[in-house]
Amino acid sequence: MYNVKMTGLYKSCRICPRNCGVNRFAGETGFCGETSDLRIAAAVIHMGEEPPLVGKGGSGTIFFSGCNLGCSFCQNYQISRGVDGNQSLGKAVSPAEFAGICASLRDKGAENINIVTGSHAVPALLECLDAAREAGLRLPVLWNSSAYESLPALELLRGYVDVYLPDLKTLDSGVAELFFNAPDYPDTAKAAILKMIGNLEREKTNKGRGTKRGIIIRHLILPGYIDSTREVLRWYKKNACDYAALSLMTQYTPIPPSDSSGKRPEMPQRYLLREEYETVLYWLKEFDIENGFCQELVTGSGWLPDFRRYNPFSSELSVPVWSPAKL
Repeated sequence: MYNVKMTGLYKSCRICPRNCGVNRFAGETGFCGETSDLRIAAAVIHMGEEPPLVGKGGSGTIFFSGCNLGCSFCQNYQISRGVDGNQSLGKAVSPAEFAGICASLRDKGAENINIVTGSHAVPALLECLDAAREAGLRLPVLWNSSAYESLPALELLRGYVDVYLPDLKTLDSGVAELFFNAPDYPDTAKAAILKMIGNLEREKTNKGRGTKRGIIIRHLILPGYIDSTREVLRWYKKNACDYAALSLMTQYTPIPPSDSSGKRPEMPQRYLLREEYETVLYWLKEFDIENGFCQELVTGSGWLPDFRRYNPFSSELSVPVWSPAKL
């Protein structure tokens, strides 16, 4: 389905920091659960991203199956890890099919192409983006990721990505080991974000215009772990504030168990408290952080996506464009 030269990178896969070494080209899978096939779970016009990314037409968001991080509280767990031992939802697509999906998003008014969770699929995605370009796609490309990525993979993305949208989940290796099974996440994510800044040649941010090129760093505040948030704010102010906007998210929501037995890592079973939220707002003032966005305090699970439906989100949040549920 894909060019052998590029998919050869899958033969002993070390695309991401997991360094699994499996032959994905031969159908083997590592931590991400994916072979060399590029699988998509949904494509929508998304209205729930940061305002500059939504613009007037919405963000053309493509959700990819599998994940190389595996957060125990992942809100997209149906497509990142699957349920009850079943493979995550999604359908394999060719570069030509991917280009067609991008064209459909563009024709529906999308402001950009928003690639969600593509870190484990960089080689196939580059071929797909080449195909989309050859078919006439000229929209900005967003790289929406956990920031758990290797520097060589990010180098491959240079020239393909216009806007980086990485998470900075924690700088506490204990928290990273507990929730992501990745104690190296803090150092890896910091290096990845600095590489993204370098890929864009350390351009200064300008939040006053629509974001067609730049970086927005996202951080989800974890209930009971706000000291971890403080360290993220400190690092951001010192290392990235001049080059990236900050997006603080409050939407942590407890999700179903990872398997039918109910076993999962110990994780917060509540929403963020008002006093935790207000403490973080105080810290923003303490660190003099003004460049970015902050969600209002969000509670409730009614907005959580269900990728078994043609439109995984509510009609207020998204317009469906492509889904295996309709095929």
